Amino acid sequence: MLITRIDPADDETLRGCHRVAAAVQPVDDPRGFLESYGPFVVGLTTAWGDHPAEAWAARDEPGGEVTGYCQIGLPDRENLDTAFAFPTVHPERRGQGVGRELLRHAAARAAAEGRTVLRGTGLAGTAGDAFAARVGAKVGLVSVRRAVHLRGLPDGLVARQRAAATSAAAGYSLVTWVGATPPEHWAGVAGVLNAFADAPAPEGFEREAWDASLVRDRFDRTTTWADIARRYTVGAVHAQTGELTALTELFVVPEAPAWAIQGLTAVTRAHRGHRLGLLVKCAMLDWLAAAEPGVEHILTDNADSNQYMIAVNELLGFEVLAPASQWYELSVAEVR
Repeated sequence: MLITRIDPADDETLRGCHRVAAAVQPVDDPRGFLESYGPFVVGLTTAWGDHPAEAWAARDEPGGEVTGYCQIGLPDRENLDTAFAFPTVHPERRGQGVGRELLRHAAARAAAEGRTVLRGTGLAGTAGDAFAARVGAKVGLVSVRRAVHLRGLPDGLVARQRAAATSAAAGYSLVTWVGATPPEHWAGVAGVLNAFADAPAPEGFEREAWDASLVRDRFDRTTTWADIARRYTVGAVHAQTGELTALTELFVVPEAPAWAIQGLTAVTRAHRGHRLGLLVKCAMLDWLAAAEPGVEHILTDNADSNQYMIAVNELLGFEVLAPASQWYELSVAEVR
């Protein structure tokens, strides 16, 4: 088996990887959707800028069809003991050692970078879940995926929820932007991101600490791929202090305009209890209906212990989308 690093300019290999993803999706996630080629490439080769990342492809021989691939993420600020590994194998090649070789390769790269832990995610009850069990990976945080199908929502549902949230959030106003964060909100966004640190996370996982410069340089990196995914943001501002107190973001992919992907939603600790999370999400749905009328579905996920955000999503008509996503952890030294 040949495992080679993928050049981000190697369209042939990347399309081979996308063909593997296209074969996997209906088998492992029949109720989900296939990520279109553009976002797939950005995610695989850059991890959307969250941290340095490498992509590797498996073939039987030079020039052969891609049989599997693996992204390896190497955090450069927090979680410096960790490498993230996401091996994916074509369904027709499962059980033939491709996944095991990709995992060994990821472990070798992790060790070479001084990492001692491999972390990754997968879908419960799938071949990847069974593979994780075979190699001895520990199951960690479970995230329940939900989707809302906008055209099936009862008439007036969003308006009623927005009215209730607006009443509870007297003294707050809304701000919106598309793409990069306006400079006047860098510090406020950093504060909201830091508030997200108390959301459920995998055991031992370190949340990032944010400041204004990191919002500009790292959090906004996704907006450099505006032709691949447009980011919409709604925030809530406390009128008395001018503080940005809540935030929600949503990504729309021009290549797949029927689906939108929910990003972060968070509220600063001092301002919780005013239904700000519900308010900004309702405002986002109203904005989206006008700005992106082709969107029919929104996909999100929350840790199964995050009852507050689950409750907000259920008020807005989000329904569970099985299977659940879950984290795995494996010591690099245990990979054989």
